[in-house]
Amino acid sequence: MDRIEIGQLSADRAEREPFFRAPWTIVALCAGLIILFALQQLAGSDALIWRYGLRPATLAAGHWTTLVSSLFLHVSWAHVGMNTVVAFAVGPPVARVMGTDPRGAAAFFAFYLACGVIGSLGLVAMDPRDTAPVIGASGAVSGLLGAAIRLIEGRGRIGRILTPTVLGFTLVWGVVNYVFGAFGLTPGAIGIPVAWQAHMAGYLAGLLLFGPFARLAGRSGTAFTH
Repeated sequence: MDRIEIGQLSADRAEREPFFRAPWTIVALCAGLIILFALQQLAGSDALIWRYGLRPATLAAGHWTTLVSSLFLHVSWAHVGMNTVVAFAVGPPVARVMGTDPRGAAAFFAFYLACGVIGSLGLVAMDPRDTAPVIGASGAVSGLLGAAIRLIEGRGRIGRILTPTVLGFTLVWGVVNYVFGAFGLTPGAIGIPVAWQAHMAGYLAGLLLFGPFARLAGRSGTAFTH
């Protein structure tokens, strides 16, 4: 059962809690990704991808908004489905720590976007001349994963980064992303090479920024356990 340290839950209230308790913020995020892809399909994917996808070589021309817009476009239903499943798997504990009040929700979505943008910038930094559009929420979702690893290390609190658990997972995550991404083996990518650089940059952003954004949310003292 989940528990929030601030405002201790009584036993009788805990018994009344429903089994499904995903925060509305993560539900809204996942639903939004799916709805936006459905609209993308109706509007014509190719045109939207070339207009709103991230093309590193065009950023110098002032197309900075694509750092954000590209996060809400996907290649296929399998692609958006994979990102949605991962976000729903690792995102709820992060969303709970941020809180679901207006301040916490704003901090959660800002954290998600910040990880996505940093992921995109990591890709641009490593391949600045690429003209092919890059799309997908994987960089932002990887940020949620980075935050979740901090919670695992801290056993419900925001744990330290320089620990065997965090460093070991980071190494494994990096190797897996490189192998699967560079050789087009990622599920849902239909053989298209995946921007593993964005995954790693977003993941590292999640590791580093989770604490500051939790403080912005006013939830630095929050903990939950299973």
